[in-house]
Amino acid sequence: MLTGIHFLLTYKCNMECDHCFVYSAPSSRGTFTLDQLRKVFSEIEKIGTIEQVYFEGGEPFMFYPLMLEGIKLAAAQDLEIGIVTNSYWATSDEDAELWLKPLEGMKLVDLSVSDDTFHYGEDEPNPTRFVEVAAEKLGIPVGSICIDKPSVQAGDESTKGQPYITGGALLKGRAVEKLMEGLPLTSYDKFTDCLVEDLRNPGRVHVDSYGYVHLCQGLVIGNMWETPLSELVTKYNADDHPICKPLVEGGPVQLAKEFDVTPDDKYATACHFCYEVRMKLLDKFPQFLAPKQVYGIE
Repeated sequence: MLTGIHFLLTYKCNMECDHCFVYSAPSSRGTFTLDQLRKVFSEIEKIGTIEQVYFEGGEPFMFYPLMLEGIKLAAAQDLEIGIVTNSYWATSDEDAELWLKPLEGMKLVDLSVSDDTFHYGEDEPNPTRFVEVAAEKLGIPVGSICIDKPSVQAGDESTKGQPYITGGALLKGRAVEKLMEGLPLTSYDKFTDCLVEDLRNPGRVHVDSYGYVHLCQGLVIGNMWETPLSELVTKYNADDHPICKPLVEGGPVQLAKEFDVTPDDKYATACHFCYEVRMKLLDKFPQFLAPKQVYGIE
């Protein structure tokens, strides 16, 4: 059952991180308008099962007044609210509190802050520390997202002695371009499952200002500006979706087989394999693999 809507409020970001799987950057385009937000919340009410919304990006605090209005719309529907941010705006305890004060009492259940070397290296003071202090003072739950550069660890019994990749970065989007060097590769025929998303019974979807409704970033069920969001999610069936059907049946291996995509011999992860296959299918399925900028194509 669908219970969560995650707004990609904007693809624009003040940073350009190597691990970003939507290719966010200062030059990125695609930001919601207030009217678009209102339309989505009207559809959320029609869906009837949504309990929680998140505001993400890109960096949602770059469009603070818009984010705040979206939060007010969510609060008016008594929805739980989350935000994901890189905390660039928190330059001191006092300033962090200034930015967070309007969110006090807004039923904010999660303020997730990126706290890793992709964003701040070893710099001190780290702005996430200012956020933590201010959030605690205002009674806003705060947690950290720490994703490290992929590294190779020696295998143990759980991996049958094979080396494995740690760090938490999903190898899709810009990560494929920037973070693949030195990673161990596995024969493509081992990747017969999607281990990250539940494509048959999604619990949440991401929506962007272009209207795309994402099951996984760049893998969409349709466009909500063409077909109402409530209708898209109600009628969604993985077995009727040309990309999702093979993925749930046999992972990236089956997707490549279904459309005669010749795979490379080896890939680092199932995400890596799936992303590379989808790249080759962009022009064949523009309504289901979009927007192209999530694949690094302007």
